[in-house]
Amino acid sequence: MRAAENQQLDHTLIALADPTRRAILKRLAQGEARVTDLAAPFAISLNSVSKHIRLLERAELVERRREGREHILRFRPEPLSAAQAWIESQQAYWKGRLQALDALLAAEDEKEGKS
Repeated sequence: MRAAENQQLDHTLIALADPTRRAILKRLAQGEARVTDLAAPFAISLNSVSKHIRLLERAELVERRREGREHILRFRPEPLSAAQAWIESQQAYWKGRLQALDALLAAEDEKEGKS
């Protein structure tokens, strides 16, 4: 994995690590929303919500456009595909390693049983 891809994956996983950011993404999955509307359900300041949104933007999970004074956000699912591919590759790697370990331990058990 290239350094840029690693960094993008890091940004995506960091963005997904927080329940507030996941809630924002869940809302945006339903359609575009203004920043002020996204902030409304949370018992935190608009400034705090803006910081969460900036992390989502850094991860490229959210795209912002301006309409006059309003900031409209939309969900971008593409970075999730890269994270999913990485997770699947890790699952395949570790599944293979664990199967090899299981085979080794089974062979050891069989060897000890014959002794």
